Amino acid sequence: MIQPDPIQIAQKGKMHAATSTDSKDYTLIGPFSEVLTFKDAPLKGPLSEKDLSLIKYGGIVVSIDGTIVAVGDFASLKQQYLKKDCRYFPIEGEMVLLPGFVDAHTHILFGGTRARDYSMRLEGKTYLEIAQEGGGIMDTVLATRSASDENLMQSMQKRLQKMLFSGVTTAEVKSGYGLNINQEWRLLKILKRLQQTSIIDVIPTCLAAHMKPPDYPGMNSDYLAALQHKLLPLIKADQLAKRIDIFVEDSAFNVAEAKGYLTAAKQAGFDITVHADQFTPGGARLAAQLGACSADHLEASTDRDIQLLAASETVATVLPGASLGLGIPFAPARRLLDAGAAVAIASDWNPGSAPMGDLLTSTALISVYEKLHLAEALAGITFRAAKALGLTDRGRLKVGSLADMQAYPTGDYRDILYYQGQLRPAIIWKKSISYDQ
Repeated sequence: MIQPDPIQIAQKGKMHAATSTDSKDYTLIGPFSEVLTFKDAPLKGPLSEKDLSLIKYGGIVVSIDGTIVAVGDFASLKQQYLKKDCRYFPIEGEMVLLPGFVDAHTHILFGGTRARDYSMRLEGKTYLEIAQEGGGIMDTVLATRSASDENLMQSMQKRLQKMLFSGVTTAEVKSGYGLNINQEWRLLKILKRLQQTSIIDVIPTCLAAHMKPPDYPGMNSDYLAALQHKLLPLIKADQLAKRIDIFVEDSAFNVAEAKGYLTAAKQAGFDITVHADQFTPGGARLAAQLGACSADHLEASTDRDIQLLAASETVATVLPGASLGLGIPFAPARRLLDAGAAVAIASDWNPGSAPMGDLLTSTALISVYEKLHLAEALAGITFRAAKALGLTDRGRLKVGSLADMQAYPTGDYRDILYYQGQLRPAIIWKKSISYDQ
């Protein structure tokens, strides 16, 4: 089993660990120029600067188990906690502290590359035309099937490390490039191994219903029935994933097919999510109807779809990386927010339509085109993204939450998006360990 490599990580910077042999249970960290807590920000609808719950010259106290004990004015915290022989992590110079990012939709477990697809796209070929000429999802499926477990683990570990040093502390990762029972089972077992070794929290999702592979000798309904009756019980027995996804689209599965599969998955105790409305509408309505955790993509969502999502508890997860990669309009994030929806933003990092995989850059760009307030954009990659994954213990800096945090070398939080991904965190905290760039 491949373990995280502290030497490799240390090449990027210093690693500071809090160990259980230390007699001091708490660490005071600060002072920060600004601390963005999102303490009381709502899960749904528009946000403004007041929702940041910003603390000037603030500090934070973290327990040895990696949870937040106190957040507030640094001078007050220093007076209160240093008297208790609390450990002290001094912050020098201007720094802005905010929650670690949550990337709620990725496909980073794969083999091969799709550079040929990119070239064909620049020549004017469509998504479907590329697939018909041997590119698309099946190109990655064949490369993934032929790759060894160790090769897939090593390549994904490199992607996870890149995400960590970009401020991501939790990442959802989908299967979906195996597309048969044994291969999807294999990919989910690899994800379970990575869950146990990764610094970043990995949230696995089964996307065996990415599409019916051409080598499956049956109809869409036959393939979904095989997944339902053969794969889902294996996932349940081996505790490989709690989430089931499906691609609802003309080139994949229609609404009726998806409804039966998702209903069965939900009845079996899984959380459900939907690849919805990327090219044609229908998936978002289904997601809202079935109470899915999230509906992801939404580039083709109609006004009616937006209203249904806003009236539901389903998070609308927009994926600007796919719009950039495919040259299609961004999802209507502004209209979703104004209607009252919970909007998350995710990278959709995948080898085909979103190879950049940079959450912060993608967020900065959709913010410009969709006119998102800075608070709305940052909420979309912190606590609202956590909500899309059913997580309530991260994404805010408040007492009791995980101390998943990052500090940027600036005195003004607005710089984080202003520089469109070029400003990177100087320090990231995860699992009671800080990583310096």
